[in-house]
Amino acid sequence: MDDPIKEPLISFPCHFAIKVIGDAVENFSDIVLKSIIKYDARFDSSCIEMKGSSAGKYISLTCNVFVLSQKQLDNIYIELSGLKVTKFVL
Repeated sequence: MDDPIKEPLISFPCHFAIKVIGDAVENFSDIVLKSIIKYDARFDSSCIEMKGSSAGKYISLTCNVFVLSQKQLDNIYIELSGLKVTKFVL
């Protein structure tokens, strides 16, 4: 049986929210910001929402990025997932 061609789930370009959870280190948001800027030069700190965990051990960042393609989005996920201070990227 032939597989029908699947339509992409996301239409590019678009705004996309990436949640990054990591250790509550002082420069966590700066590390994430610098990583995203490599792939979206217009990204800045106003595009980040930050929440701390109740125990103060972790930080959750919601980063609203503007992506042009699936490849760009994949590269951002790979970069963020590879950071030592990152626990999860959703």
